[in-house]
Amino acid sequence: MLVAPPGWPRQVRPPDAPDWERTACNWLLDQCPPDYRAYPALRRHPVVLARFALLHIGASQAACRRGLSEARSALREVADLDIVEAAITTWQAEEARLLGVRREAGLVEEALRGRRYRARL
Repeated sequence: MLVAPPGWPRQVRPPDAPDWERTACNWLLDQCPPDYRAYPALRRHPVVLARFALLHIGASQAACRRGLSEARSALREVADLDIVEAAITTWQAEEARLLGVRREAGLVEEALRGRRYRARL
């Protein structure tokens, strides 16, 4: 029985399903900068790609945290208060989205490294 854990990305087939690694690679590449698609080593080695994706996601999370911490002071002279607040709301939304993506990518990396999941009753 093929089982994917809670939080598994819906675009990726469960581990050991036909073509699951291809769907995992495609999804991981979607989480990375477009230029990553040009590197054959990443396309041929899914576990390496997963590590690159996780580091990129982590860097994006750090950028969101920095943006949130500096928003009011860095933007107050160039934007109205409502625009600054909209920027903060955007960073908060992106931070929440990235938290989910980080969990998904971590699960995919674990599966690519051989971890398998069982259905719980």
